[in-house]
Amino acid sequence: MPAPQPARSVTELLQRQAARHADAVAFIDGERRITFAEFDAQVQRTAAWLAGRGVVPGDIVALWLVNRLEWLVLYFALARLGAAVMTVNTRYRGPEVAYLLARSRPRLLVLQLNFRKIDFPAVLREVDPAAAASLEQVLVVDAGDDLPGQVLGRPTQRFDLAALPPGQVPDASTPDALSILFTTSGTTSGPKIVMHTQATIARHVQRVAGAMGLDAPDACLLGALPFGGVFGFDSTLGAFAAARPVVLMPTFDAAEAVALAQRHAVTHLFGSDEMVEGMLQQLPGERPLPGLRLVGFAAFRAGAQALAEHASARGLPMSGLYGSSEVQALFSVQAAPGHPPGPPRPLAERLEGGGRPVNPAAEVRVRDVDSGALLPPGQAGLLEFRSDSNFIGYLNNPEATAQAIDAEGFFRSGDIGSLRPDGSFVYLTRHGDAIRLGGYLVAPADIEEVLKAAPGVAAAQVVAVDIGAKTRAVAFVIARPGATVDAAAVIDRAAAHMAAFKVPARVWTVDAFPVVDSANGTKIQRNRLREMALQRIAAEPAAG
Repeated sequence: MPAPQPARSVTELLQRQAARHADAVAFIDGERRITFAEFDAQVQRTAAWLAGRGVVPGDIVALWLVNRLEWLVLYFALARLGAAVMTVNTRYRGPEVAYLLARSRPRLLVLQLNFRKIDFPAVLREVDPAAAASLEQVLVVDAGDDLPGQVLGRPTQRFDLAALPPGQVPDASTPDALSILFTTSGTTSGPKIVMHTQATIARHVQRVAGAMGLDAPDACLLGALPFGGVFGFDSTLGAFAAARPVVLMPTFDAAEAVALAQRHAVTHLFGSDEMVEGMLQQLPGERPLPGLRLVGFAAFRAGAQALAEHASARGLPMSGLYGSSEVQALFSVQAAPGHPPGPPRPLAERLEGGGRPVNPAAEVRVRDVDSGALLPPGQAGLLEFRSDSNFIGYLNNPEATAQAIDAEGFFRSGDIGSLRPDGSFVYLTRHGDAIRLGGYLVAPADIEEVLKAAPGVAAAQVVAVDIGAKTRAVAFVIARPGATVDAAAVIDRAAAHMAAFKVPARVWTVDAFPVVDSANGTKIQRNRLREMALQRIAAEPAAG
């Protein structure tokens, strides 16, 4: 009997899972186990409720929530209506939220007013109401009895999933309908907003299911990454496409992650090197999680290779990955239970970023940075990717789209890597100045723009260095003539205008930045700035 054809859209994927796996567990949320049939019913009710609030095909709804069942229900419900989700990072500050609202122009905003240490009302007070001009209503989850009458000058309404009345609406989705929007690096100075359709998402997550071994009969994923990021979103929907349970975590906590992994016999975990390190510190014994089959990780800090080797020695099956908002997370993997073609590679190679694409038909090529010539295996250059699961462009930004996607349909990633003879590839580093902070790719210019607006600052340069166990941003600034820069005040101002992971840990005043003359003009030596930063940190007095 021939294998069934893959689902062509997100909505078709849900319908298929609800029909074929009605009684199987889709999500584990605390003590609750939600089957595919129950989840489908929740999606149907939510879609009807949203339609009653005027949501129609082509609309965008912003989700500003931690990982919770409502996030996933809303995503699939909007897909059924032919509408799309604008993802909003829960760690964003007011200016960052304002930028996304102004650029994506959502019809509705869904948020939770408070969650643990996240003070959403405080962030909302920093949002310029003009940025929310497109909003008709704000839906509040877990509102309780203190629901404010307005948020951002718009009327509010409770969104209570358990209290929604029965309801159904016709399926208005199409494979080509816009499905979800992710942001690229940067926020305050204008990140690009990446568009994916139902088809690009459905194609990719179904391939992830098989390539990552999520379709094994006893597979179970720990959903520890934010659904609002492509890494957490694709891994969660990959398990969903495999009809295997996802254990939900609102936000990552190392001790809680370990407890959930042990309690639910988790087999798959995806995350950053920092997450893995935190879990290792909570795990006693040589092989503390024997049920794990794949720990797919992305290296965001220096020293990640040594950490991954240590984790592997303790029985965590580590594999390097590659992905981006444009090509989706889990685009490739170095080694996985369901993706084993070719002889086993040495551990050091399995831990490198990159790997073999989960789409066997995907094409990867490498172009010389200077000449533009295509390079053979073994030579490093700019990575380019072509796959039917790639993004369709940047929202309202045709110029950036034309620069990113060439005439042949290849995405110019801006990353440096090399091919291997077997068709896999190795990711080496980001071309240019982008840095990884808090698990996110950040453009230093976005931080620098905020710093340059601080009193007394004429110019700023930001680099990333390891301070203790974390990679942090640090800044060098040049003072305006006759002015004195208060470093603490600059840091405080930055904290009020951007996510905490982007706030510089140190600010130093210098007379000039180190530069070098080149054929294309004078360039700032960022490597020299990093060396200067490390020297200054090393010279700091030890904490008593």
